Amino acid sequence: MHRNVECLEKIVIIPTYNEKENISNILAAVFSLEQGFHVLVIDDGSPDGTADIVKQLQPVYPDSLFIEERRGKLGLGTAYIHGFRWATSRDYQYIFEMDADVSHNPKDLERLYEACRDGADVAVGSRYVKGGGNVNWPWDRVMLSRGGSFYTRLITWMPVEDPTAGFVCYRKEVLEAINLDAIKFVGYAFQIEMKFAAWKLGFRIKEVPIIFRDRTYGASKMNKGIVKEGILGVLYLRWQSLFKDYRRRVKMPENERYSAVGDDVFANTKQ
Repeated sequence: MHRNVECLEKIVIIPTYNEKENISNILAAVFSLEQGFHVLVIDDGSPDGTADIVKQLQPVYPDSLFIEERRGKLGLGTAYIHGFRWATSRDYQYIFEMDADVSHNPKDLERLYEACRDGADVAVGSRYVKGGGNVNWPWDRVMLSRGGSFYTRLITWMPVEDPTAGFVCYRKEVLEAINLDAIKFVGYAFQIEMKFAAWKLGFRIKEVPIIFRDRTYGASKMNKGIVKEGILGVLYLRWQSLFKDYRRRVKMPENERYSAVGDDVFANTKQ
């Protein structure tokens, strides 16, 4: 398995599909923080040339900007799992999820990092705790999001106000403890299941208030299939946790945590 002698600290995983209008801006915003964040873009074969833009920017951000290119639109969840494995195999200590569409404020990355550094295992950028909120979202999206959050808490009993949030920091130990092969969902239900798995394994989740702003450029990836997956996925998680040993299934055995991720998995990495 690939191991760096140097201990790398913070990496932001940004999945992309047709984000050419946004990718340069979000990368510039992250690196302008000058807080030591690295970025890994997972591009799912964007036909608009998003990956080419990232590769053109790599000399501008040497040894800090990386890209993994996949063939076809394989889903948000699998993109993040691919990124989690890439990052943990390289010993990054704090691994972040972030959207490419500038809806998440990069300045909040440091607040998520501080929450994990100060004791949390998972820090969630939350719209639905005091100080958080949405800006420029149409009313139907707000109702769908708030309703989905309430529904998730009601069914799963998980103490997270914003379970579908996609702005998250994980300590490396959390991702190594979760059997990522057992995470079944690919849309917004993926975000719910990752938090549910971390909670069931006893990790501490802290919500950090953020302001979420609707994208200015590009098209939302939300569709009916994603909504359906979220509704049914929450019921599935509750069923699994009630009548089957969900915790045992989702927990990575100790003797397997540092194996099974060979360099050949990441042969397409552009560094």
